[in-house]
Amino acid sequence: MAYPTVPCPLHVFEPRYRLMIRRSMETGTKQFGMCISDSQNGFADYGCMLQIRNVHFLPDGRSVVDTVGGKRFRVLRRGMKDGYCTADIEYLEDVKVVDEKELKKLRELHNFVYNQACNWFQNLRNKFRTQILQHFGPMPDREENIQAMPNGPAWCWWLLAVLPVDPRYQLSVLSMMSLKDRLIKIQHILTYFSRDQSK
Repeated sequence: MAYPTVPCPLHVFEPRYRLMIRRSMETGTKQFGMCISDSQNGFADYGCMLQIRNVHFLPDGRSVVDTVGGKRFRVLRRGMKDGYCTADIEYLEDVKVVDEKELKKLRELHNFVYNQACNWFQNLRNKFRTQILQHFGPMPDREENIQAMPNGPAWCWWLLAVLPVDPRYQLSVLSMMSLKDRLIKIQHILTYFSRDQSK
């Protein structure tokens, strides 16, 4: 599962994906979409674009691709090209809250869940916290304007990437276009895991 703003290192060894990476580099887009697999449709209805930051080609043709999550998308139509899946997509953005009272409530919820996330992370065993920091880096800081980014605050995505949650649940959060709904889902996950920590 890939998320906006979250690093996603990939080890590419299958010839079809090596071709896809090479094409995205040669055309200059330096990006491609990532979806989790789906037994009925081949891949999920929602995904995230990955921006290629660097590619390290190995002598045997494999490559290590340094990517970071970009825009979220919804799949409109599925296709196939030279053995790899393709799709027509539409990008997703969070719906902005304009009502001042609702925005104030959203900020309060945001701050509460952010603090809950910080507490959960600090209460992890050192071993787990160190592994998360090595793989994903530190949790992004709280942003002043929680609606500035089309995907909402970066810390939400970082947290979803590190929480041990079923991919279908993660996918439901990725597809949400309401920051409030996303924060409520994250709050439920954190409440569940915080109960486990206190045992």
